[in-house]
Amino acid sequence: MNYEQMAALFKVLSDRNRLEIIDLLSCGPLCACDILEHFKVTQPTLSHHMKQLKEADLVTSWKEGTKVMYSLNKEKTPAVLQFTEQLFNESERCVCAEINSEGCCG
Repeated sequence: MNYEQMAALFKVLSDRNRLEIIDLLSCGPLCACDILEHFKVTQPTLSHHMKQLKEADLVTSWKEGTKVMYSLNKEKTPAVLQFTEQLFNESERCVCAEINSEGCCG
């Protein structure tokens, strides 16, 4: 992941409700109706949040009968965690290594 991709991802995650949805889904898949019960929002508002999370590829969805089910995209999680780890820690891939090799700021 690059800085632009992560900035877009963090923008999606900057909403308190979307963070809480991620937390709910960390326990396993849920139907939209169960997620909606947890929040004091309308169904269109929840749909907006879920659309944002799906477009960021953080959440997947599928139909089970009349229910729409949501789950965390477990394939995306390692890349997000790796980038965040790299962001907050010095490594050979971070910008600070480039700056330090040029002899400034270090």
